[in-house]
Amino acid sequence: MLSRCVATDTGVFATEYWGRKPLLTRTTALPRDFSDLLSPTAVDELIAERGVRAPFIRMAKTGDVLARSCYTGPAGFGAEMPDQVDSAKVLAEFAAGATIVLQGLHRLWPPLIDFVRGLTDDLGHPVQANAYITPPDAQGFEHHYDVHDVFVLQAAGEKRWTVHEPVRQHPLDSQPWTEHRDAITARVRDAPIIDTVLQAGNALYLPRGWVHSARSLDTTSIHLTIGVSALTYLDVVRAVVDTLAEDEEFRKSLPMGIDATDRSEMASTTSKVMAQLADALRERAADLSDAAAAQLSDRHSQRTRPVAVRPLATMDAMTAAGTKRVRWRHGLIGTLEHLGGQVCLRLPDRTITFPDSCATAVEALQHGLVADAETLPGLDHADATVLIRRLFREAVVVAVEDAQG
Repeated sequence: MLSRCVATDTGVFATEYWGRKPLLTRTTALPRDFSDLLSPTAVDELIAERGVRAPFIRMAKTGDVLARSCYTGPAGFGAEMPDQVDSAKVLAEFAAGATIVLQGLHRLWPPLIDFVRGLTDDLGHPVQANAYITPPDAQGFEHHYDVHDVFVLQAAGEKRWTVHEPVRQHPLDSQPWTEHRDAITARVRDAPIIDTVLQAGNALYLPRGWVHSARSLDTTSIHLTIGVSALTYLDVVRAVVDTLAEDEEFRKSLPMGIDATDRSEMASTTSKVMAQLADALRERAADLSDAAAAQLSDRHSQRTRPVAVRPLATMDAMTAAGTKRVRWRHGLIGTLEHLGGQVCLRLPDRTITFPDSCATAVEALQHGLVADAETLPGLDHADATVLIRRLFREAVVVAVEDAQG
């Protein structure tokens, strides 16, 4: 999916652009436009017919986010939830110059569900998809920066973008642009790095921290913001430190009588603890590394979600487990461990145990094997059928004809 967003070689993008500098790509250099991902007709369908609820929708005008009551309301008998989109209210605000923001489309709209899953695989970091629908000659948000990388994909209409260098390099979630308003105001007085009109089919990559704003021209603009929440070096450090919660030495209270307001005393205490930390890292590097790796892997799985399963189709597949070809559920992260006469499959939310005789089959599926009860390694047809039925029930595998991603 990355090749749909940038025209450069993947290796070049990784070394020269990823997290470093913006990249503008015109339609002629890309495989196709983005109308298959979102179109004006699709936007109308989402607003008028799909029962979208807040916070999957919000609206903004000239930097201010509108109150939900401006565009939501109850949906009538049988759907009394008060936060559903009111299409007539949306029309009124849109006609008055407000931008429609459709959020979390990677959970709502099938073309973007598949696109985001593929881009997550390409980048190795969690990805989300929002859409911004701006009426002619309007601006939804003032100059700002994002705390995640973005791919801006212009789906319809045109929008003028201005991009300036960061006022803070690689900002974290805890370092939003609102804390640097004065610096941003000063920065936008400088000449922009990019000042261009994105036309339908154009793409723009912006690393987190780059200051930008956008304004529609004389037609309605629809663009997708594909956000990437990059795992950082600090995340790795925090995961290592978090593993020390299992070490009683680091759980001890500091000595009674310390003066936490005395910076000199606290600096001395910090130096001692840092030395203790360095010793722990030296002596138990392998154990701490393994524990931190498990934590990072679990966090990634919680933020990306495997592809969805179809409950009714899966129930049907369970009854025909002896003949179904199956594959591992795309995006499901699990670890296999041998414990005595059993093999444990540790998933982010639970642990499943099987007889040790199933280990070869489960491991083969986890590593990409597509098989049925006849070809699953290490088991006869009857035992393989039982295993496949169990893996269906636990949403670990999917039938090949139902597989997505």
